[in-house]
Amino acid sequence: MKGTRSALRYARAILDLAKERKIAEEVNNDMILIDQTLSENPDLMHLITSPVAKSAIKSSVLLKVFGPKTNPLTMDLMQLMIKNNRINLLQLVAKEYQIIYDFLLGNELARVTTAVPLTKELEAKILTKIKTITSNTVTIENIIDPAIIGGFVLRIGDKQYDSSITGILNSVLDEFEENHYIAKL
Repeated sequence: MKGTRSALRYARAILDLAKERKIAEEVNNDMILIDQTLSENPDLMHLITSPVAKSAIKSSVLLKVFGPKTNPLTMDLMQLMIKNNRINLLQLVAKEYQIIYDFLLGNELARVTTAVPLTKELEAKILTKIKTITSNTVTIENIIDPAIIGGFVLRIGDKQYDSSITGILNSVLDEFEENHYIAKL
């Protein structure tokens, strides 16, 4: 996803500052609020991602929406991102912050993307398998994406395991194209 690296850098920097000031949990609550608010308000998301909207307008709106509810450090982050023309990454920064904060506490989120919802039995099997990979407390988030056709994509932290039918077909296609290219040489 475009901007993930930058978002992760912002998230790590704000977490380091928040830990230093002993307000990491408070800032995490702010990040949850930001993530939820942007998810529920597409007009707000459109405004902050719009290259046409002026920085002053973005700053004013974000101050009105989040100012009274969030820590000043969180507001400083938003202002810095506006100044650096990176405010379009705000929701991604909020998500990344939550992930690394949870990891810091010994909790991890495993995102399992499937074509159909997971059954409780399958979720339990996946959780058992994940516990062999990590010693942290893991919670599973099931993302439904019919485009993967079948199988699953498991993402834990920065590791991803793709055993979806789409992923397998794409790797076969890549191999075929590579072999076809080599055959032409």
